Amino acid sequence: MPSVPARRAAAVALLALAALHVPAGAAVAAPSADPWPRWEAHAAGSELAVDHDPWDAILAEVVRLGDDGVARVDYPALTEDPLRGRLDAYLARLAATPVSRLDRPEQQAFWINLYNALTLQVIRDHYPVESIQDVDISPGLFSNGPWGAELIMVENEDLTLDDVEHRILRPLWMDPRIHYALNCASIGCPNLQGRAWRAATLDADLDAAATAYVNHARGFTTEGSDVIVSSIYDWFIADFGGDDDGVLHHLARYADPERQALLRAANGIDDHQYDWALNDLAGTAP
Repeated sequence: MPSVPARRAAAVALLALAALHVPAGAAVAAPSADPWPRWEAHAAGSELAVDHDPWDAILAEVVRLGDDGVARVDYPALTEDPLRGRLDAYLARLAATPVSRLDRPEQQAFWINLYNALTLQVIRDHYPVESIQDVDISPGLFSNGPWGAELIMVENEDLTLDDVEHRILRPLWMDPRIHYALNCASIGCPNLQGRAWRAATLDADLDAAATAYVNHARGFTTEGSDVIVSSIYDWFIADFGGDDDGVLHHLARYADPERQALLRAANGIDDHQYDWALNDLAGTAP
């Protein structure tokens, strides 16, 4: 059995890790893509569609793309009616959706929009905060952020943000572009787009989101002959080919010619970084 000083040192180390304010599991290894068989059911060829028009209207009012290429959200507006009530009503409508009766593209759009709307709702309900990591509602002594908290019930199943991302979207679609669609309310994250995701345009919109992020400094920068990538590519390296070469290949696929040249001239990936500051419109230049 470890000595008392050893146990005390271990406890201090755990507390220091918690003080870093990183999402559960993300600093060491992101949650694996662990499929939840319950959500594999779908209705191929179904003509049933979800009405995302209310989400379109909300996003059009609160999302603003800055001159720096970063989309920011007017969270104070979401705290007041009528937007507060409209967001809650949209999520209530999603909660009542018979997801298993949708076809696959409609389901994918459903889950992406649900994730993003829930993220806005949870920030709104705890606003003001400096970072989504400060919304400490996940269960567990050393967990932080909202990702592990049960936030909504769909088809009689309580769901967390982690469930939607790591047990539904990632394992069922196995598409790395999913990471460009999900917004975690942070400057370092891919932009929350100013309109709802739609089944009919999913592929083109995912490509556009990947292109926008990879060609922004948040996707990667270079220092001399080294590449510094977004931490997304480190946390979820398994989704991007499983190693640095896979990540670089992915980046090159979406990079413009100038940035492709930077990648070709680089020795490889040296580090990763991420800005957890809230993507808040408040306090930014108009």
